Amino acid sequence: MAPHAPDTRAVHAGRDDLTALGAHVPPIDLSTTYPMPSVEAGGASYDKMGTGNPPDPGDTLVYQRLWNPTVARFEQAVAELEGLPGAVAFATGMAALTAVLVATVADNKPHVVAIRPLYGGSDHLLATGLLGTKVSWVRPDEVADAVAPDTGLVVVETPANPTLQLVDLERLVADAGDVPVLVDNTFATPVLQQPARHGARIVLHSATKFLGGHGDLMGGVVAADDEWLHKIRPVRALTGALLYPLAGYQFHRGLQTLPVRVRAQQQTARALAAWLVEHPEIQRVYYPGLPGQDPEGLIGRQMAGPGSIVAFEPRGGGDVAEALVTRLRLITHAVS
Repeated sequence: MAPHAPDTRAVHAGRDDLTALGAHVPPIDLSTTYPMPSVEAGGASYDKMGTGNPPDPGDTLVYQRLWNPTVARFEQAVAELEGLPGAVAFATGMAALTAVLVATVADNKPHVVAIRPLYGGSDHLLATGLLGTKVSWVRPDEVADAVAPDTGLVVVETPANPTLQLVDLERLVADAGDVPVLVDNTFATPVLQQPARHGARIVLHSATKFLGGHGDLMGGVVAADDEWLHKIRPVRALTGALLYPLAGYQFHRGLQTLPVRVRAQQQTARALAAWLVEHPEIQRVYYPGLPGQDPEGLIGRQMAGPGSIVAFEPRGGGDVAEALVTRLRLITHAVS
């Protein structure tokens, strides 16, 4: 049977167990603790999940910090959309990145090669070295020379926040060699880009943005190959950064409309970018769909479209920009 179209997958992903449950809508499991048939069974389940393995059918889940069925459905849905075997969801996007960095430091690979621009929170976390990482900031064409024996990750965001710079992932993966590439796919979403198709082993989302989509949910999720899933799950279990199950249910529900929302937002962004380019008081517009802003032809080859984020600089600099945002009436002056 031919694979389902992306819009169909978005509706049905993460729902494989519903028929057996006799349910049409995924149930919400808010239990913080689970009965143990015996001390031995409870200990075996704890050890299994605490070391990065999913529970087997019939296992006690022991404690919500280790595993939650509602969150697991959301994780599987994201993994299906990204084309990876699994995912791990967290309370925030920064908690998700933290788990990956902790895992690579634990592997005695503390060196991270990171491409700027990068989301400010991610940039700050790497720059501080708080988690024991050491970072080399590079341009995309400098990655191969920056990789060292103790390099554990190459980190990139494409489209980048806030300049919407695009990076050729296939070339980046080739330059990284054996070093895993982590792609922050928040701005593109799996609707427009699946980094794993181009060789990335780890895909990160601040789910707070597009996956949630309505400004009332906070979370993060990392989709990854089996090796990295096994590394990341114990970090979440031991540090306690699990996504709250009710938020997991809402994120999962939101994925059903993600393709429709992203395409509608992209259509608006195209029109806005075209209008801003012609405005006499606008000095520069950042949008990959504009002429000259995708020099490597990645739209259509790597991304299905230019996305729905637009950035611009008014003439007159920061003071004019601040005056502009304070006069907005329809658009909220806020982050995220």
